[in-house]
Amino acid sequence: MEEKKKKDIFEEAWRFLSSVKLAIFTLIILALSSIIGTIVEQQAEPAKNITLLAKFFGDSAAPAVYNVFAKLGFMDMYHSWWFLSLLLLFSINLIVCTLDRFPTTLRLVRTPLGPLAENVLRTLPVKKELKFKTSLNIVKDEIANIMNLSKYRVLEANKDDAIQLYSQKGKYARFGVYIVHLSIILILLGAIIGVRFGFGGFLNLPEGQESDVAYTSGGKEIPLGFSVKCNWYDTKYYEGMDMPQDFKSELVVMDGGREVLKKVIEVNSPLTYKGITFYQSSYGMVPNATGYFVLNITPSGGNSNIIWLKAGESFDIPGTGTRGTIVNFSPALTQDKRTGALMTYAENMVNPAVAIRFDGPGQQQFTGWILKRYPDTGILSGGHKVELVDYWGVEYTGLQVSKDPGVWLIYIACIIMAIGLYIAFFMSHKKLWINIAHESPGSKGPVRITVGGSTSRNRLAFEKEIEHLLSKASHAIEGRSRK
Repeated sequence: MEEKKKKDIFEEAWRFLSSVKLAIFTLIILALSSIIGTIVEQQAEPAKNITLLAKFFGDSAAPAVYNVFAKLGFMDMYHSWWFLSLLLLFSINLIVCTLDRFPTTLRLVRTPLGPLAENVLRTLPVKKELKFKTSLNIVKDEIANIMNLSKYRVLEANKDDAIQLYSQKGKYARFGVYIVHLSIILILLGAIIGVRFGFGGFLNLPEGQESDVAYTSGGKEIPLGFSVKCNWYDTKYYEGMDMPQDFKSELVVMDGGREVLKKVIEVNSPLTYKGITFYQSSYGMVPNATGYFVLNITPSGGNSNIIWLKAGESFDIPGTGTRGTIVNFSPALTQDKRTGALMTYAENMVNPAVAIRFDGPGQQQFTGWILKRYPDTGILSGGHKVELVDYWGVEYTGLQVSKDPGVWLIYIACIIMAIGLYIAFFMSHKKLWINIAHESPGSKGPVRITVGGSTSRNRLAFEKEIEHLLSKASHAIEGRSRK
C-alpha cells in the first residue's frame, strides 16, 4: 500500500509537470510580469519610478503602489527569486513534456515500414487509383524509377500476382519539435546564467580619464577587473541641422598597467574585453570642466600646425606677426534673428565656437568667432586660417556596460531553434504505398494502381507531390507502352 501510494504521488507530480496547461499558465505569468518589468525601470532611483507610476495610478497612490511593487521584486525583477523560479519551472515543464512524449515518437520512427493490404490502402488519408493497359513489370519499373528520382528508397513486396512498392521519407522530421524544445531550454538556461553571473550598468567617462568600475542605476560600483580610458569623444551632426548623425569615442583598455586594446566605438559597434561589453549609448558635458582648445593654424601658403591651448592663452600665426588670444567660448552659438545678437542656445556642444582676439603690428585689433562645424568662419584676411578642431576634456562618453556569460549559449540556441523550426514546419514524415495488380486476379487485363499514403503534416502538399509523381510515371508508362 505504501509503495502504491508513493507511485500514485509520483504519477500525479509527473502528470502535473507534463501538463500543457501548466506550460500555458507559466508563459502567461512570465509575459505579464515581463510587461511590468519593461514599463518599470529596473534598479532605478525610487523617484523615477514613482513619477512613472503616478501617470497610471495618480500622485497620491503612486508611493504606495511603488512600495508594493518593490516588495514583490518588480524594481529588480530579472534578478528576483520568483522570476528565476518561473523560468526554472517552465524549463522543468518543457523537459518533462519532452520526456513524456518522446518515447512514442521514437517508437514511430523506429518501427520498420512494411507492406499493407490493398483494402487498408483505401482507408489511408491520401489515396489515388489509376489504370494502365500494359504489363505489370512495365508499370512497376517506371513507378520505381520515378520514386527513386523523388528521393524515396523503394522497397518491394510480391504476393498473389501483385506487386507492392512502399517507402517513407523524412521520418526524422518528427524530432523537429524536440529540437525546438531543446533550443528553448538552452535559451532559458542562458538567461538564468546571464542573470545570475552577469550584470548591467553604465559609465559616464570624461575625455582623458579612466575608470576601473562601472555603476548600477542605483549608484552601486561594479568592479571591472581592469581600467578603461576615453581618449576622445566626437559627435557628427547632419549638415545644417542640430540632429546627431553619429557619435563615437576612442576607448583604451588598460590591464596590469599596460595598454591591451584600443578601439573607436559607436552605436552598434561596441568594445568587448574579458566578456564585458561597452556600448556607446549617450554623451554630455562635464559640469564646470576646463578643457583644451585644439586649433589647427595654417598660414597662407604654409603648413598646418595643431596646437593645444587653455582659455586666455595666446598663439602666433607663423611668419605673419599676428597673435591670437582665446577670450570666450560657446557650446552652441547662434544669432538672434530679431536683434542680430550672438547667443548660446544649448548646454551641449551642438554648435561649438571659440572667440579669438587678433592683433598685430600695423593692423587693427578685432575679435572673431570661429565655429567648429563651419570652418570657413576661421579664414582671415591674407588667406590665413584658424580652425577649431575640438574643445577637449569637457565632454563625457556615456557607456552602457554589460556582462552576459550566457549570451553565447543563447546564440547557439537560436541557431538550433532555426533548424528545429525549419524541420518542424517545412519537413514531414511521409509514408507511401503503391499496390500494382491486374484488375481481375489471374487475368492479363488492365493493370490497376492503388496508391495510399500518410503524412505527419501538410497533407495538401503531400497530395500534390503524389499527383506530380503519378503524372510523371503515367507519361513514362504510356511512352514505353507505345514502343
